Order: sequence, then C-alpha cells, then structure tokens
Amino acid sequence: MTANPDALVERLQENIGSVVLGKPDAVRLCVVALLAGEHVLLEDVPGVGKTLLGKAIARSLAGEFCRIQFTPDLLPGDVTGSSIYRAESHEFTFEPGPLFANVVLADEINRATPRTQSALLEAMSERQVSADGQTHLLPRPFMVIATQNPVEFEGTYPLPESQLDRFLMRIPLGYPARDVELQVLTTHRKGEPVDRLEPALDCGQIAALQEAVRRVEVDGAINDYLMDVVEATRSCDDLHVGASTRGALAWYRAAQATALVAGRRYVVPDDVKGLAVPVLSHRVITKGYLHGGQREAVEALIGRLVDDVPVPT
Repeated sequence: MTANPDALVERLQENIGSVVLGKPDAVRLCVVALLAGEHVLLEDVPGVGKTLLGKAIARSLAGEFCRIQFTPDLLPGDVTGSSIYRAESHEFTFEPGPLFANVVLADEINRATPRTQSALLEAMSERQVSADGQTHLLPRPFMVIATQNPVEFEGTYPLPESQLDRFLMRIPLGYPARDVELQVLTTHRKGEPVDRLEPALDCGQIAALQEAVRRVEVDGAINDYLMDVVEATRSCDDLHVGASTRGALAWYRAAQATALVAGRRYVVPDDVKGLAVPVLSHRVITKGYLHGGQREAVEALIGRLVDDVPVPT
C-alpha cells in the first residue's frame, strides 16, 4: 500500500460526506462494509438519500459503477447477463450484464420478483455468475448497495431470509436535521453535487485496505463475547430464528473493518457492540413474524440482548 491506511480511509469518508450531508454514521457503516468486502441494504422511506449515498460511494471509487432499477418485469438475465447468438460465428457468446461492475446500486430491490432477486445470491456470496455451464468471475472489489422502502408494500416482494443474510448490514437513514436540510437546499441550487464528485481512491487502494482489514487483531475474549451474543439470539424466547454462522462471521469481519476505520489495528469490545444492531437485526426472525413493520422492535430486542451479555475487559 503506497499511502497510510488511515489517510486513505479519511479521504474516502470525507469525499462521501461532502455530498451526503448530516449522515456520518451511515457513511461510516457503508465504508466499513466496503472495506470488509461485503454488501449493504439501505432501508428507509423515499427521498432521504438512499440512492444518493449509493451513488456517492460508487463515484468515490475509480472503478465501474452501474445502477439497476428493479421492477416487476426485470428478468434474471437482465441483471447477470445472458448468452447471445452471433450469426457471423454461428455460436453463443456470453454478454455480461450490469452486475459486472465494482459497485452495483440495486435500487428498490424489493420491487423485483423473487426469481430476479435470487440472481444476486451467487454474485453476492461467490463473486461470480454462472450461465450455460460457464462461470464468469466478477471484478474486484465488488459491492452491492441495495435500497428498499419499508413502508410501501403494494407491488413489492419482501426479500427472503437467505438473501437478507447476504447483506452485511441493514442501515436506516432517517430524516436529516433542519439545519442540514437547509444546507441541502443550498448545495442543490446548481444541480446534483454527487454528479460532480471526483474519485477519492482507486480499486487497487480499496483492495489493499480490504487486505489490511483481515490483518486486524481480534483477541480471544472478543470472539467469546461475540459468540455469547450470537448464542443469546438463538436461545431468546422472543426469536424464532437466531443469527446464523454466516452472520457471526460477517459481524467478526465488520468489527475488524470498524477498528481499521477508527485508526486501530486491533478490535475493542465497543467495535463489536456498536455493530450488533445493523449486522444482526435483519438476520433474526421474531415469533409471530410478519414482513414489514418489525425493524424498530427487532432492533430494540437486539439492543437488550447485547446489554445483557457481559462485556470483556
């Protein structure tokens, strides 16, 4: 790595934060997910900056970016690509779809059918796409930023648990503070600031930061603490399904990335504790589970479980 990791991370966060105003926590969590090599689900009401945040992250990287507007008539091949017959050569050749980019913004992902949603599973887990018996590797780094509206359910298809588990974090944005909203009005006077955003890092620097994340030290006591919380979700009387092993590993990797973003090369308990809600809340199912309208209740439950588990010193 040619530059100090701390300087690179700071440059990236400042670049994104220059257009995504008043959302430092959401920006930091998205950077954590990027450096952990994982994906994020931005969930909130329309018009609070979900798509803006996704575009700002993409434009901050000197790589390929593609936005896919998910609709009910979108087919799996429209996302992954498909084989096309070439008359001149009398053979089929694979034409890559918009999924073959470094950052993919899956806008309103819950408006596509489950069949199309499932086309993302292999790509998000294995960083590859299989078509006609052939495996096609996706570029590195690769990140899916999906958005969905949790309020409007007409014409939507809730994401299944297997796909939710592929997202490292579910991040709500909320409404900005009044002074921030006034600033937004001013900065948008001459158009969209995100359209003028210049890249802060290239793909090689992101790959180097992702490697640095994996070298962050995690003490055995921190691992025990993390697993104590995971096991608490599995034994909780209010939960039908607790956190999976994939969820535990994702939490571990996110804690490493959080430490790096904070300028440390070791994980502390607060790194783990602060990530519990965004990493675990979408991976558990409450008893009497209903799609939608459950986020706040589940997040509060996860918060109580974390508070009940002793923190290592």
